[in-house]
Amino acid sequence: MATVAEQLRRAREDQNLNIYQVAEITKIKTDHIRALESGTYDSFSAPVYIRGFVRTYAKALKLDVAQITGDLDAELSKTEKFAEPPPLVERQRGALDFFMLQLSKLNWRILTVGAGIGFLMIVFVVGFRACHSRQRPADPLKDLGPGLYKPKPNQSGEKLPLPATPPKKS
Repeated sequence: MATVAEQLRRAREDQNLNIYQVAEITKIKTDHIRALESGTYDSFSAPVYIRGFVRTYAKALKLDVAQITGDLDAELSKTEKFAEPPPLVERQRGALDFFMLQLSKLNWRILTVGAGIGFLMIVFVVGFRACHSRQRPADPLKDLGPGLYKPKPNQSGEKLPLPATPPKKS
């Protein structure tokens, strides 16, 4: 039984097509077509690319796609690099994975508008407080030292004593 690479090359040659014409029809790079026809699958990073390219190539050459992909799966199962499918069991997730998942669930448009409104409110409150702190008159008695004013002992210190009235001149 012929390998997938031999089947593809033979079908291309039977239709009198060169590699550049197949590349133009399938939009697959010529390097990938050469790798598929030579059976060197190590140049591909994952079996999904190999399957997709072989399927596209087989459709372009009007071959039986189901048979070709079945043969390809049998060939890939014999290789060491593509023999095992990717693991189906997920690895244990950490705190960073959970945090990133929660961030991906956020609606960023609403969050951006909300953050902008919050920022404007903070700027308004800070500006309002700054304006009101400048408008208050300074208390003249606030910074008086201890010797400048002494209330009489009988007074509570809440009111200043009335000045003595000068005697009337007659």
